[in-house]
Amino acid sequence: MITLSSQQSFRLCDGVSRRGFLKIGALGLGGLTLPQLLHAEAQAGVQNSKKSVIMIYMVGAPPHQDMYDLKPHAPSEVRGEFDPIETNIPGIQISELMPQMAKIMDKCAPLRSVVGSPNGSHDSYICYTGRPKVNEPQGGWPALGSMVSAVRGPSRNDVPPFVGLAPDAGHPPYGSPGLPGFLGVGHAAFRPTGPASADMVLNDISSDRLQNRGDLLNSFDRLRKQADQSRLFEAADNITKQAFGILTSSRLANALDVSQEDKSTRARYGQGDTKRYGDGAPRNLEHFLMARRLVEAGARVVTLNFGRWDFHSSNFSELKNTHLPWFDQGLSALIDDLNQRGMADDVAVIAWGEFGRTPRINKNAGRDHWPQVGGGLLAGGGLRMGQVIGATDRIAGEAVDRPIHFGEVHATLYHALGINTNATTVPDLSGRPQYLVDGHQPMPELI
Repeated sequence: MITLSSQQSFRLCDGVSRRGFLKIGALGLGGLTLPQLLHAEAQAGVQNSKKSVIMIYMVGAPPHQDMYDLKPHAPSEVRGEFDPIETNIPGIQISELMPQMAKIMDKCAPLRSVVGSPNGSHDSYICYTGRPKVNEPQGGWPALGSMVSAVRGPSRNDVPPFVGLAPDAGHPPYGSPGLPGFLGVGHAAFRPTGPASADMVLNDISSDRLQNRGDLLNSFDRLRKQADQSRLFEAADNITKQAFGILTSSRLANALDVSQEDKSTRARYGQGDTKRYGDGAPRNLEHFLMARRLVEAGARVVTLNFGRWDFHSSNFSELKNTHLPWFDQGLSALIDDLNQRGMADDVAVIAWGEFGRTPRINKNAGRDHWPQVGGGLLAGGGLRMGQVIGATDRIAGEAVDRPIHFGEVHATLYHALGINTNATTVPDLSGRPQYLVDGHQPMPELI
């Protein structure tokens, strides 16, 4: 019990004076109670946290059995053209087309039994939210980046908490960075490689004139908020504050400028191809480097859309000639770079797609949609690496050991960010508190 001295002679039944009792409750700080003060102090520490997540959405769903879960002893119509190779962790094998990842497997954790995709429809939704697109609340479930934006806010006023490196795609879900759902546009991803890229500089206005405009906007706050019944103005305020921070600082622009990196680092990541691949995303390797620079600058969540992995035909030539070598280079460079810079414990990386691919190769040498099981890869975040989690049957068609739900991975990512998913909620449009994940717990193998 906290007891503060008091000059007042009147005392309560426990021997504490009434004046002392009031001081314990309010601490003389404008009515701020002790729990509120402690919460505010805790939040101040949280706001300054360097913990972050980089999520790589492998557009269109990659073939898990040709990457992390090869079946060399399966029938020819199942096993495919590639052989497994050893990694630097005895007993863990991955595709021969991923030699750079094989060298750093001690810093990774392949997931071989990811389940929970509701159907075989292409949509990035489950990757970004950890939930199937069913029984949604009004507005839809927010993406991880939007949830973190709402719970934590920005670590700095001049860097958005949620950044999406997601150029427009022919199929809209392929170009999504993750949507804010019921949290509204104030917690949407900032997309510097999309439409906003031309508006990140002050063109014909000085910083002083910009500040004057900011003061004018602030003068309307009270009237607007009194009239606000839908949180629309709250979202607008968030966007305005973010815009002023970005425009009056060079921090975000510098983070996006990969030319500031030394030549050897840029060569390690490579360039890839900046053009959109079909109706998917570019295979832009500089986005991996940009993601590292963004979390280094203060972004809490960065999403990155890569390629188009929907190989209904020519699966093996597509992997060999257009996707896997570049993906191997970009992802391994990112993970290795985070470790060399001492950032690996603070930055969790997840790479995955919306479902797996069929065990049986079709007549066009392709693999079709397979929501029964898929795969992915985790790295960093202070999690236990150097292990495989989960297993599939002999044809990579069903999870036979340790099924891993998308929601479990999300719970693990929130854990890596220092967020307790059992205690943290955000209000939906009706004001009802909603948990960040749907009852799933962090993966015990990793924590």
